[in-house]
This record gives sequence, C-alpha cells and structure tokens, in this order.
Amino acid sequence: MNKYLDAMAKPFMPITPWLLRLGLGIAFIYHGIGKFPLPPERMVTWFESMGFMYPEIVTSLVALGEVGAGAGIILGGLLPGNFGNLVTRLSGGAVVVIMIGAIYLAHMDWFADLRKLFTSEQIFLFIIGLYFTIRGNN
Repeated sequence: MNKYLDAMAKPFMPITPWLLRLGLGIAFIYHGIGKFPLPPERMVTWFESMGFMYPEIVTSLVALGEVGAGAGIILGGLLPGNFGNLVTRLSGGAVVVIMIGAIYLAHMDWFADLRKLFTSEQIFLFIIGLYFTIRGNN
C-alpha cells in the first residue's frame, strides 16, 4: 500500500516546499500591508503604552520587515543558487525575529497556557520561518 501512495505522491514532491513558502510569504506580506499607511497608528499607540522609544520608527520597521520577509521567502525560491539560498535564509531569520517579538510582546501569557500558543497562527509562522532559516532552498 505504501508503494502506491508513494507513487501517487511523487509528482507532487517538488511543489511541497512551495506550499510552505507561499503560505508563509503571503501571510507575512498581508500582515505587513495591513499596517500601512506608515506609521501604523494603532500599533504606535500600543507601543507608546509599552514604553518604546520612537514607536513610529519601530512600528514602521516592523511593517516593512513583514512585507520584506514575506517577499524574500517567495523570491528566494525563484533566485538561482547560493544567492537564492541566502535570501531565503535571511528572510526566514527575519520571520523568526519578528515572531519572537510578536509572541513576547503581545502574547507572553501564552507561555503559561500552551494550548493558546499552539492554537495560534503565530507559533506556526515562527516554526515555518525557522524551517526556512535552517534549510534555505535545500
């Protein structure tokens, strides 16, 4: 039975990384674009209440980072050789950093309730970002 399932899946194997790549890239682009026009006023107000210095700059960088990381994850898969691999890994790393910041700043209470953490999209965006940071285009 396994032999037949493997044979049926074989033609789709080359596109499987693209399912993750497109899902993560599009999600990050949408999250970032949702913060435009810059600076994102609601986010600035929240960052001010957290005591951040220069919240307009920080929040604008977050929005631009999300769009850039999402685009980089997608474009990295289209670029040839080591350069594409580097773009993918750097973009995956940016996703990891952004998601650590998002979870730490906005959802610290989730670490006390792992059910909330693992039923949120944030942890999966982090994990997929980590996957691309480690694997690159390989």
